[in-house]
Amino acid sequence: MAKVEIYTKMFCGYCSRAKQLLTAKGVDFEEYDITMGGPKRGEMLDRAPGSTTVPQIFIDDAHVGGSDDLAALERAGKLDPLLGL
Repeated sequence: MAKVEIYTKMFCGYCSRAKQLLTAKGVDFEEYDITMGGPKRGEMLDRAPGSTTVPQIFIDDAHVGGSDDLAALERAGKLDPLLGL
């Protein structure tokens, strides 16, 4: 199965939606809460230049984008192959 990482903030509806989709698929993911900023926020900005909103999702170190991008991959039938399902 693919390595999935997601940068989130507390009380973020888009973050919750993305995590629900991944959880429904039985995918384990590493979550980085950047609510208070810190080094993980800087890491996210380095990995996804120009992307300042959350969530930011990475599958096997490839930047997927946010919640809407993840949902679009699912609708197109492209998410499962990326996740190794």
